[in-house]
Amino acid sequence: MYKEKELWGLILGGSSGLGWAAAQVLAKKGMSLCIYYRERRADAREAQARFQALSLETGVSILHYNVDATQKEQIARSLAELSERLPAEARFRLLLHSIAKGNLKAFLGQNNLTSTDFQLTAQNMAYSIVDWAQGLIALGRFAEDARILGLSSGGNQRAWSHYAAVSAAKTALEAIIRSMALEYAPLGIRANIVQAGMMNTRSFQLIPGSDDLAQFAKSRNPLGRMTKAEDVAKVIELLCRAESAWINGAIIPVDGGERLI
Repeated sequence: MYKEKELWGLILGGSSGLGWAAAQVLAKKGMSLCIYYRERRADAREAQARFQALSLETGVSILHYNVDATQKEQIARSLAELSERLPAEARFRLLLHSIAKGNLKAFLGQNNLTSTDFQLTAQNMAYSIVDWAQGLIALGRFAEDARILGLSSGGNQRAWSHYAAVSAAKTALEAIIRSMALEYAPLGIRANIVQAGMMNTRSFQLIPGSDDLAQFAKSRNPLGRMTKAEDVAKVIELLCRAESAWINGAIIPVDGGERLI
C-alpha cells in the first residue's frame, strides 16, 4: 500500500515509546521511514541496531538520525540532508511528532518551575512541529494526501503534580494542529491529535508519583488495564490510510475509555 507508491513516514522521537511502537507498525505495513531521535551514545547504538533489524525484517528503508530535532537550525540542516538522500519520487504520507522532552517540576520547592521551563518544554513538544511541517512543504515533499499527527494526553485537561509544563505544551500542540488542519487543507494535508491514555513508557516513569498514576489509570479504565504503546500505534497507522481522509482537525482519544470515569 505504501511501498509501491514511495510513501514515507517521518517520525520525530522514534527511538522509544510511542514513536518506536509506531515505527514498528508502519514498517510492517510497508512504509519506509525517516526517524529522528536523541539518545546518549550507548543508547543510540542500541536504537540503531533495532532500526536495522526492523528494516531487515520488513524490507523497507529506514533512515535514522541521532540529532536534536527541536532546534530551528538543526531542523533546517536535517531537512536539507534528508532531501538529498531520499529518492526523487519519495513523498511523506506522515509527519508524526512524538518528542517527549519536557520539564517535570512542581511550582513549589527548591528547583521550582519557571517560565523558562514552560518555554523550553513548549519548544520541544509543540512549537518544533511547525518548522518541520513548513520545511517539508517548502521542499514539496508531502504526499498529495498527507497526515500530520501530534500526540497528546489526558493531562491536557487535568492537573497532575509536576506535569504543568508538559500539559501546557500539549495544549499548545493541539492549538497548532487545529490551525494546520484548517490552513493546510488546500494542500491535501490532514492534521489531527491522537490523545493517548496513560502508558507505562520511559517518559511516564519519569513523572514523580507515576506508580500512583498507573494504579489510578488501571482502576478507572473500563477495560481494566493501562493503554499500551501498540494500541496507539495501530491507530496512527489507521489514520495514514486513504480511508481516513475525511478526518481532519480532530482530537482522537485512544485510551480504552479511561477518560469516561
